Amino acid sequence: MSKKKARKAAEIIKRQIRDIKPANFIFLLIAGTVNAFGVTLFLYPVKLYDSGISGLSMLLDQVTPPSLTLSLFLLIFNIPIFLFGLKRQGLLFTLYSLFAVGVYSLVSFLIMHVLPIDVNFVSPLAGSDLLLCAVFGGLISGIGSGLTIRFGGAIDGIDVLSVIFAGEIGISVGSFVMVFNATLYIICGIVIKSWILPLYSIVTYSIGSKTVDYVVKGFDRSMCAMIVTNKAAEITEALSEQFKAGGTIVNAIGGYSKDEKQIIYFIVNRFQINKLKTIVGKKDKKAFISLQDVSDVFKRPES
Repeated sequence: MSKKKARKAAEIIKRQIRDIKPANFIFLLIAGTVNAFGVTLFLYPVKLYDSGISGLSMLLDQVTPPSLTLSLFLLIFNIPIFLFGLKRQGLLFTLYSLFAVGVYSLVSFLIMHVLPIDVNFVSPLAGSDLLLCAVFGGLISGIGSGLTIRFGGAIDGIDVLSVIFAGEIGISVGSFVMVFNATLYIICGIVIKSWILPLYSIVTYSIGSKTVDYVVKGFDRSMCAMIVTNKAAEITEALSEQFKAGGTIVNAIGGYSKDEKQIIYFIVNRFQINKLKTIVGKKDKKAFISLQDVSDVFKRPES
């Protein structure tokens, strides 16, 4: 490596180190702990499987000698994966992720092998009820995974592998994760010679995925309204007066009529949609409205 490239690499590392937020480690500590509680108190006792590397580690914990524990497999698989993705994901993401995985592994070990909690046969909180264990295991572990993502990292190496390889094999990141988990659950069914637990694990995976979405994107997501109209000025004025917010007007041409039109870009929450439709309808009955989910809205403060 030339001196120029070495200096550039060093500057990038220094910049990433300066961007580290110590407060994030507190939330990642909580996230790893929550994830460990969901897995060890609900899923592991009744032999349900988490998704991704976590689920693979749970299967290997069952079929290997007792000295090879869930906590050990979590480290064996996740650490190399996150280091492999260091160049693609960056130093900051890798540090946050390794910390979260370390917490998840450590707390799992404490619950299963140190603390006076029996997780060998039934869930300490839900007994042997597979549905309760699947639902609450997915919900709680999903909260932990979502918090990890929200504060800059990931708690499972499958997320990194999906980002690296999904595009190369021509599928989406979500499809890559789904294929991995489907394959994992099929292997679990073959190994344990039963399909009941893998099928319940799909329930866990589904609930966990939805929970991650809600934690990362929020419960009260905004909506983007794209309003195609000939009366943009009147509609924008009425919307601004009602919602105390501005919109953006973009000039456009009708694809069929070739008439000049305007598009209003306006952000509302889910409770304001009907009011928006009413206002637009009063001003222009021929207006076309398209609504899309918006996960986050950022407004730069005025200087």
